[in-house]
Amino acid sequence: MNITINGKTCTCEKGEFLLEVARRNGIPIPTLCHHPALAGQGSCRVCLVEVDEGRGPKIVVSCVYPIQRECTVETDSERVRRERGMVLALLRKRAPESRRIAGMCRLYGAPELPRLTPADTGKCILCGLCTRACTELSVGAISTVNRGVLKEIATPYHEPSTVCVGCGACANVCPTEAIPLTETAETRTIWGKTFQLVRCASCGRILGTREELELAAKRCGQEPETLCERCRKAATAQILADVYGD
Repeated sequence: MNITINGKTCTCEKGEFLLEVARRNGIPIPTLCHHPALAGQGSCRVCLVEVDEGRGPKIVVSCVYPIQRECTVETDSERVRRERGMVLALLRKRAPESRRIAGMCRLYGAPELPRLTPADTGKCILCGLCTRACTELSVGAISTVNRGVLKEIATPYHEPSTVCVGCGACANVCPTEAIPLTETAETRTIWGKTFQLVRCASCGRILGTREELELAAKRCGQEPETLCERCRKAATAQILADVYGD
């Protein structure tokens, strides 16, 4: 079927999420809680757009809105910018130290909301990407703890996790850089725990932490990797050349 986004005709399949169709057609929609490796969850609500299916326009969350019929979409209308600005203003109160949110607030003219007290510090917007990445891609070392204004992402009892492998998946998907991760030439530190880094035996490129590689090997039923992908391909090519000739 065809839909119209900002005046552009876009082809899509029934049931596709609106955000995916827009991005496939080069139409930007801002997001914070969306990541291509994880299914949409609509928690940040920054990706609001205006949809008209013939019964009048309505505001929807594009990352979790499945297209069911032909419609007209506006991603940057006055109403969208106003409501998106309000969402960002609230997120700024939650994460006053986030430079990314501050920049988006300026871009969309977010109001100041002086009557609301901001959090004292912090960058986390509780989007849940980090916990999902840790659960789905790694070992489930972190989770949401406490309730209300005390809700946060943490390891059990705020102690270094016994199961964390230091893969950094949580920090990599975090949209606001709320999870500190530091590296030296030999170590990686995250969630109060320091891990030894393993490097490619051929080129010296970082492969990951020892625990991360051991976990991956266990899941695959193989020995831990000692070469990076590029060096593995080069080694395989050399073996084939030796066997079959140039």
